Amino acid sequence: MKKATVFGAGSFGTAIASVLAVNFDEVVLWGRDPATIAAINERHENPGYLPGLTLSPKIRGTTDLQHAAEGAELVAVATPSQATRDLMSKVATWVPSHVPVVSVAKGIENETLLTMTEVLEQCLPEAYHPSIAVLSGPSFAKELVLGMPTVVTIAARWEKTAQKAQALFSSERFRAYTSTDVVGVQVGGSLKNVIAIAAGMSDGLGLGHNTRAAIITRGLAEISRIAMRMGANPLTLSGLAGMGDLVLTCTGELSRNRKVGVELGKGRSLDDILKEMKQVAEGVKTAKSARDLSAKLSVELPICSQVYQIAYEGKSPKAAVLDLMVRSPKSELV
Repeated sequence: MKKATVFGAGSFGTAIASVLAVNFDEVVLWGRDPATIAAINERHENPGYLPGLTLSPKIRGTTDLQHAAEGAELVAVATPSQATRDLMSKVATWVPSHVPVVSVAKGIENETLLTMTEVLEQCLPEAYHPSIAVLSGPSFAKELVLGMPTVVTIAARWEKTAQKAQALFSSERFRAYTSTDVVGVQVGGSLKNVIAIAAGMSDGLGLGHNTRAAIITRGLAEISRIAMRMGANPLTLSGLAGMGDLVLTCTGELSRNRKVGVELGKGRSLDDILKEMKQVAEGVKTAKSARDLSAKLSVELPICSQVYQIAYEGKSPKAAVLDLMVRSPKSELV
């Protein structure tokens, strides 16, 4: 029996399990909530996150970490970014060695400002480090479960690891390209969520297509600046994990982060918005990491900074737009 394991039974973890079910005999999906796990096993559905969508019978849910990890030929980590360290510290002794360990979470740890692959390197023994990878790109969970054609990037410092994961994920409906730029892929996948909140706020304020296009374009400039300072290849940010994911998240109706922004733009409080959401909008937490990275690396991130001020300091979206528009004139390519 060829087994894959996915940690995190939210919408994206469930979607990744669906992708892997094409190539594996069994996909074990670990989650904390017994009711969700029971629904997955008994009704082949995740009603809390992807209601009405039928899952492959190859997907089996569990709340047992050890059972989930042992014997897997691939491990995907789909827990929210701020919970990844706690989870992987618990399962480190059970994860098989020399199998791809692929992060699919899109965030930067608040306290340490580390990417998810760096967090995994701190949680797993050094012998595991060559097997660590990250998957990112334009991919809504619902569309993955429905089998809609999707194209992503899998990056690892060791090219053979990326190629091995590529083979295990790829199918007629899920195409993965490889990369060794783990920094660029992760920074692009993380900060695009912050920019999506800004794009959503623009839509919530009714500011039109011009404004949204400006936010996407200047947002990409911010992401590229900070990623390059961290050692990324600039071409990565024009690819699937950069521009591709940014456009999807800023414009797609299924985007959680855009939805948060839309509601903020309509004048609602962040606390009220988040109380209504069962799923995690990673951009809210990542806005804090972006603010701290901006200060640490002395890289200007004007849009990310305004999102932080709105989310954490109570600034109004209208005031944020004005502050962005009246910034001192600059060359576009600086």
